[in-house]
Amino acid sequence: MQFTYSKMVAICSLAVAPSALADWSATVTGASDYMFNGVSQTQNNPVLQGSIDYAADNGWYAGSWTSNVDYGDAANRELDFYTGYYQSLNESTDADFGIAYYSYYGSSAASEYNYPEMYGKLIFTHRLGITETTLWYSWDYFGTGADHVIGKVAHTFSIADNHAIQLTVDNSHSLDDDKYQWDTGDSSYVHYKVAYQTQFHGFDIEIAAEDTTLSYDTADARLFASVSRTFSF
Repeated sequence: MQFTYSKMVAICSLAVAPSALADWSATVTGASDYMFNGVSQTQNNPVLQGSIDYAADNGWYAGSWTSNVDYGDAANRELDFYTGYYQSLNESTDADFGIAYYSYYGSSAASEYNYPEMYGKLIFTHRLGITETTLWYSWDYFGTGADHVIGKVAHTFSIADNHAIQLTVDNSHSLDDDKYQWDTGDSSYVHYKVAYQTQFHGFDIEIAAEDTTLSYDTADARLFASVSRTFSF
């Protein structure tokens, strides 16, 4: 397994200030792949994803997110749960932190992949755009008992009205490489992404190019596209 973003790369709702949501919201996403920190979770095949979220006026939020996956005979469905707190620290800085739990379905052994994760994010708004720094930590990554951290820096800037570019670099690192490594035997790798983002008639659109320092076909250089729609109620 490779929103988010950790799944933060995949859970888009966590990147939105809860105060910007109208209590309850639901998001449906169609994408060319399920990319998790640059690694396909669907063997390079398309996905249909969805989430439902609740955001309280005091900054607390909770939600659930799901996607199809393809882990061979092990699992074909992912269902995540998360809760956290979003707080404006000053006029230019926001903080977001919480905990998530990732669960898997499709076979009797799928639950062996289940794992918890904590995350924290700082969001800086300035004249050059929006810069985000995020850290994820799990003490049982993919059910292996391995300590695992992911650090990410992303910068988004406008190139025209309703048109933006996001630059992202993140590092995934296993702190217990005797328990968890990638298929290449690496205990860490770097993921790079350049994305164009826009909105058209209420649909959020992203087209991205990304690559990793891993050397296998589900983590190589590729183009990625997604279309999503959020409904508030």
